[in-house]
Amino acid sequence: MPNLMNPQQALTQQSQQTSPNAIKNYGFARRHIGPNSAEIQKMLEVLGLQSLDDLIEKTVPSTIKLQQPLQLPQARSEQQALKALKQIASKNQIFRSFIGMGYYDCITPPVIQRNILENPGWYTAYTPYQAEIAQGRLEALLNFQTMIIELTGLEIANASLLDEGTAAAEAMSMSYGVSKSKAKAFFISKDCHPQTLEVVQTRAIPLGIELIIGDHQTFDFSTPIFGALLQYPASDGVIYDYRNFIEKAHQNNALVTVAADILSLCLLTPPGEFGADIAVGSTQRFGVPLGYGGPHAAYFATKEAYKRQVPGRIVGVSKDSNGKPALRLALQTREQHIRREKATSNICTAQVLLAVMASMYAVYHGPTGIKQIAEQVHHLTVILGEGLKKLGYKLNSELFFDTLRVELSEKSLQDIIKTAEKNNINLRAIDDKTVGISLDETTTIEDIKDLWHIFAASDTLPFNLEDLKTQSPISNSLARTSNYLTHPVFNRYHSESQLLRYLHQLESKDLSLTTSMIPLGSCTMKLNATAEMMPVSWPEFAKIHPFAPTSQTLGYQIMFHQLEEWLAEITGFAGISLQPNAGSQGEYAGLLVIRQYHQNRGEAHRNICLIPQSAHGTNPASAVMCGMKVVPVECDLQGNIDLKDLKAKAEKHSQELAALMVTYPSTHGVFEAEIKQICEIIHQNGGQVYMDGANMNAQVGLCRPGDFGADVCHLNLHKTFCIPHGGGGPGMGPIGVAEHLLPFLPGHSVVKLGEKANIGAVSAAPWGSASILPISWMYIAMMGGEALTHATKIAILNANYMARRLADYYPVLYKGNGGFVAHECILDLRGVKKSAGIEVEDIAKRLMDYGFHAPTVSWPVAGTVMVEPTESESLEELDRFCDAMIAIREEISEIESGTINAENNTLKNAPHTAESLMFSEWNRPYSREQAAYPAPWTREYKFWPAVGRIDNAFGDRNFVCSCLPMEAYSS
Repeated sequence: MPNLMNPQQALTQQSQQTSPNAIKNYGFARRHIGPNSAEIQKMLEVLGLQSLDDLIEKTVPSTIKLQQPLQLPQARSEQQALKALKQIASKNQIFRSFIGMGYYDCITPPVIQRNILENPGWYTAYTPYQAEIAQGRLEALLNFQTMIIELTGLEIANASLLDEGTAAAEAMSMSYGVSKSKAKAFFISKDCHPQTLEVVQTRAIPLGIELIIGDHQTFDFSTPIFGALLQYPASDGVIYDYRNFIEKAHQNNALVTVAADILSLCLLTPPGEFGADIAVGSTQRFGVPLGYGGPHAAYFATKEAYKRQVPGRIVGVSKDSNGKPALRLALQTREQHIRREKATSNICTAQVLLAVMASMYAVYHGPTGIKQIAEQVHHLTVILGEGLKKLGYKLNSELFFDTLRVELSEKSLQDIIKTAEKNNINLRAIDDKTVGISLDETTTIEDIKDLWHIFAASDTLPFNLEDLKTQSPISNSLARTSNYLTHPVFNRYHSESQLLRYLHQLESKDLSLTTSMIPLGSCTMKLNATAEMMPVSWPEFAKIHPFAPTSQTLGYQIMFHQLEEWLAEITGFAGISLQPNAGSQGEYAGLLVIRQYHQNRGEAHRNICLIPQSAHGTNPASAVMCGMKVVPVECDLQGNIDLKDLKAKAEKHSQELAALMVTYPSTHGVFEAEIKQICEIIHQNGGQVYMDGANMNAQVGLCRPGDFGADVCHLNLHKTFCIPHGGGGPGMGPIGVAEHLLPFLPGHSVVKLGEKANIGAVSAAPWGSASILPISWMYIAMMGGEALTHATKIAILNANYMARRLADYYPVLYKGNGGFVAHECILDLRGVKKSAGIEVEDIAKRLMDYGFHAPTVSWPVAGTVMVEPTESESLEELDRFCDAMIAIREEISEIESGTINAENNTLKNAPHTAESLMFSEWNRPYSREQAAYPAPWTREYKFWPAVGRIDNAFGDRNFVCSCLPMEAYSS
């Protein structure tokens, strides 16, 4: 009988026979990694190399090279991994949650779930830095800002922040910076959500801010404060009238922040109308799943006077080259990279995908629908309260929106909680004598009856539903009278057909990975596989409250444990914290851990942070937030850290040295051979080494930061480990630490997470944006150690191939000792500015006509682009991009030779919209065909920029951050 093998075995055997460079596992890795074995061989030939191992030998310093394979589980197929994760997820128990505390179950309209949350056209796009090809999500974010402005009653809003707790902390920092008071104290109402209190406490300590936690009703302002934080409604549900407190605060030069429930503002007087300076909160209950804590879009609104101090991003209205209204990021965008240690925040991201969902929830329901939801939630809360009073229970307040605090007498707290859990219901134990009950959009009258039976401890009730009073307790003085969501966008798309078409129109204006490669250096825009994304929508992950008892979240805990083990193996660290919910938060958490370590050893005076001048702009901003002083370190002509300067400054500050922040491979895209020596210099002088993990995609399986000297490192799971960028967020930035730093990892008081010496909470939820962690779990599970290592080699190969192909046209600025780059390369465009007057921005915009997103522009070196192809792009796509760049260089040559006008050419006029080609008068010295179809592939598929080049300066001079009236668009 013949020896038959299945097709999978045949393919594997064939790959092993034909090419030593092919990955042995022909499962998921074949789908994730772009080049096949023949393409790999072709690229190696261009580089003059025999094998991938030859390339790695010449690229990665031998002193740090990993000597054994990664000890990870065997790679699984997509089906096997999904089945295994489903079994893990099944161990989570979905209870009806009445816990509240700023997190609510809600209904995600299916049209939004399928067409935004589960749509790669929305979730694979990058941050809208190239605004001309990001008009869709920019419009959605402008809708979000308009929604927040109108609901809060304030003048401006940003495009979202990470969560309510960190938004409140950002408000404290901003208040500290802009307040006219010279005070160092900040007041926080004891009625704020406990997780918000903890995050603000974590932020305040290194800044030397004194926190006063107290009762706003009795605080007499005898202690000077620069700001205050109030919860509206309070965490236990009470609605307070804060007018008197705010008036006194203003008399004492203090700014007041109100953390407001977004749904309640449909019925309650908005913060801006009773004097608040800042409003923060979460938009989670606007159609975004609980997800065990995230990701969710927080909001931040304030007065226009503070527009230049607002953290994060603001979408603003400007105009394009044809005078058409156009959107772009305004004012303080990427201020960390400009102001560095003088930046007011290290936040350089947003929760775009979730903000888009929340805004579309408001668009879909409109003002009438949103108000009906708020009234329904409030109505059921009133009925619940009346029934509890009939059962003999006392409410601590008669003024509430959706949350009741019930005082217990005969019935003990534990009896109530246990009875509720037997009925698959979670309540909040506020203290040992009171229980909190928060209702939401999903609550029904049957839920109310179940709660009554639990509190009655009986199957029968001593009253009839019809006998209960249902009048709202909200007084006229606190009731909202102003209109909201008045713009046509919130009053037009209420049928599914209308909304579906609107969403598709916006999506078609954005370039995402569904269109072409996005070769952004340092951003690692790789494949976000469908199998990785599917578990995010599973109810076992999506419908869990972050403060549900851990006994109900065993599936999450298993997944966390496995993911932490895998990431620890990949990085060489002793432990991982999954809490930081952005790369910037990972930086901050890592430095706080180092700070706590020094303090624990009695060396609190160590506060100097050495930072290479090539570092990410968030690095110095994070260091300052941790109370450290930044000392810059020079780089040499090759872009490496200047060892002589580093040694001199480390020795000079040896008594105060806290840390070095280093990116590896370097921000300039090379493996610095002296990295071990760099770490040793810092350790010899009493400091710790923080490694920025933005470039981890060049290390996985080849070397480990924990082995070559780093003490702590953050990991961008939205880069190396396949969580998509979501059009500018969400992200995840967990940190890995060496063994001596384990006791200081982030904790969380609500779920009793962390050791005694922990740094506190750095995000509102204990495990950050937990519901997107299955993406990274799936990626590692499907790849396995061998394929992960192979992927790293291909990422390095792709980058070197592109560098070699483009080197004759654009000089490669930095190379390693062997003449090769790491996983990205910097192309020097400064020469064409001298020879032809062409700016790097001109090339970025012209690339849009070829159907590409530009590489990273003018960073880390002005006048350059940084290209990172990742391992997921095929040779065909790499060549297509290279061909586009070469063709653009030929266009520049025509300017250099004088054939084409230096001011009127394809680059200066780029991008070319379809509309611009329809003008009857064509006064340009090139054809419409050359403008719109400069390459063969553009005839097969053409991505059209929605607007021409945007006038950023005009937008900043004429600042508008909410939806324009419709006549502005029609004109």
